Amino acid sequence: MKHLYALSVVAGLSCTPVLAQDAPQSEMGEGLNLIEEGARMLLRGLIDEMEPSLDALSDSLADIGPAFGEFALSFGPAFQDVLEQIDDFSNYEAPEILPNGDIIMRRSPDAPVWQPEKNPSEIEL
Repeated sequence: MKHLYALSVVAGLSCTPVLAQDAPQSEMGEGLNLIEEGARMLLRGLIDEMEPSLDALSDSLADIGPAFGEFALSFGPAFQDVLEQIDDFSNYEAPEILPNGDIIMRRSPDAPVWQPEKNPSEIEL
């Protein structure tokens, strides 16, 4: 991905107008046309090179889509309950998996004291 970014920057810079020198206008125009054509060829080559990867990604997303929707419907409410009990993930240490499969998320010792929010379903009068 870094290569793509670098190549796009180079292509963008090569398309900028060249500072005027003591060259005849026809040579300058021809040079700009050559730079423009080179940039087009470079970008076309990048697109052709990336096309198979993008097609594979599209196919993978099409396969994952229904499974992810089912996961969201079944685990969404439970995950929402967990998120309501956690204030900020930066206040916790890395999760620890115990031999029996339980997962523990310990609060960092330097984290501020957590004050749970009031139940959002309750209306304060």
